Amino acid sequence: MPLPVLLVESYNPAAVRSKWRGILMAHLNQRFLIALISVVITCGLQSAMAAEPPADLCSLLPAADLSKALGQAYDAPQKTVAPRPFANTNEGADCTYKRSKDPRGAKLLFRAYADPSPSAAAGLFARLSMFYAPPKPVSGVGDRAYFDKSGGLHVLKGKVRFFLALDNFTAANEKQLTDVARQIAGRL
Repeated sequence: MPLPVLLVESYNPAAVRSKWRGILMAHLNQRFLIALISVVITCGLQSAMAAEPPADLCSLLPAADLSKALGQAYDAPQKTVAPRPFANTNEGADCTYKRSKDPRGAKLLFRAYADPSPSAAAGLFARLSMFYAPPKPVSGVGDRAYFDKSGGLHVLKGKVRFFLALDNFTAANEKQLTDVARQIAGRL
């Protein structure tokens, strides 16, 4: 009986390497894609969570932080509802901080509004700025910021607009108010 003849494919090392390289690259690409999707989802969730302001807008400025920034003790804020700037817009929060043990009752007003979206807030911020002309731009605070002619500091950060006004404002207080605004914007 004759022995069977086996037809053996010729061994090609380059083809084998190419095949394994393709399998390895497909595996690495899949892992990279999974990692990339995880990072995008995580960042998206963090930015979505960071964009939501607290229900109590006055909590964005603790009295202790204000006292430290201005170098004088301030009491906890008296909270009231801030009026709507225009019909069909949100009400805001007025947070009035009185200087502790000050017979004159000097105070700081922190007024904040949370709008439905960043674009709605930006539109209202631009619309309201016309009433406070000429604005003096402030860099490095929120998305946009300016001092009005009376020394009030107006800030836009995401979907929140806020305003800081200090009794007896002087140019010397400008840096202090700017620092307070940075702290508030940093919490949003």
